[in-house]
Amino acid sequence: MNRTNNNNILVPTDFSEVANNALGHALKIADVYDNEITLINIQDEGGIFGMFGSHDKMELVKEAVNTRMDKVIEEAKVKYPKVKINKRIEIGKIYKVITEIAENENFDSIMMGTNGASGLQQIIGSNASRVINYAKVPVVVVKEQPIGQGGYEKIVLPIDLSRESRQKVKWAIHLAKKFNSTIHVIYENSTSEEFKNRIFAAVNQTQDILEQNNANYIVRGLDQDKYPDSFAEDTLEYSKEIEADLIIIMSQQEKGFSEFLLGSFAQQIVNHSGKVPVMCINSAETGVIIDGVFS
Repeated sequence: MNRTNNNNILVPTDFSEVANNALGHALKIADVYDNEITLINIQDEGGIFGMFGSHDKMELVKEAVNTRMDKVIEEAKVKYPKVKINKRIEIGKIYKVITEIAENENFDSIMMGTNGASGLQQIIGSNASRVINYAKVPVVVVKEQPIGQGGYEKIVLPIDLSRESRQKVKWAIHLAKKFNSTIHVIYENSTSEEFKNRIFAAVNQTQDILEQNNANYIVRGLDQDKYPDSFAEDTLEYSKEIEADLIIIMSQQEKGFSEFLLGSFAQQIVNHSGKVPVMCINSAETGVIIDGVFS
C-alpha cells in the first residue's frame, strides 16, 4: 500500500542547541521542497507537568513553553520567511507522542537532534533511539553539523546483502534531485567469491535504479587493506574522508530484552557518526513510492 503524506516535517524541540540545529536542517529542506514544519514540544507525563499537579500551574508552564516556541519561530522566519511553521505542545511519553503523531497525521519525516558523539543520549533522554525504532517515516538524526548552503551535496549510501538495504535508494534519489547531490554507493569487498557475486548484483541493481532516475553517483568498494574494520566503522571512516553531508541507513531492528533495539549496524552508525547527520529508514516502509521511484 502506498503511503501519502501531508508535506509536513515534525521537529521535536527541547530548546537545546542541538534541537535548534535540527530545526535548521528542517528549515533548509522545507524551503527547498516547499514543506511545512511543525515544531513540537512534549512535556513528559512523568516530568514537570506531573509534579506540578494543579491545572493553573500547568497552564503557567505551558505559557512559558509557548513563549519560547514563538521566539524560536520568529528567529527562524528571519532566514526562511516563506516556510510555514506550526507549533504545538503535547503531554505524554515523548517517543510515543512523536511516533504516533507522525504516523496518524501522515507527516513526511521527523527531524530530531541528539547530543554528543556517543549519540542517542538526548533529544530528551533515550527517546531518540525509540523514535528511530518505531517511526514509520524517515527519521533524520542531527548532531553538531549544521546543514550547508548547498544542502545534502554528498550522500553516503552503504549497500549490503539484505533485501531492506535497497529500500533506502529511493530516499537518496528523492534528496539528490533537489540538492544536486552525488550519491556515494559503498560496499565491502571480500575474498569470498559467493559474497562478491551477491554484493555485485546488489550494487548493479542500485546503479540501474540511480541511472533510471538520472542521479549523480559514484561506486566505491571498500578494500580490506584501507578499511579493515566492520562495515559500520568503514562507512563512518569513508564518510569522514569525503566530508559527507548525510548518511542514509536502514533502522533494521533486532529484538532484545522486552523491546526492539536498533540493529547493530544502525546502532554503530548513529552512535558514532560524529557530526554527520544520519537518515534512518524503517524497513516497514516496503512498497512506498516517491516521485516514481520504487523500492
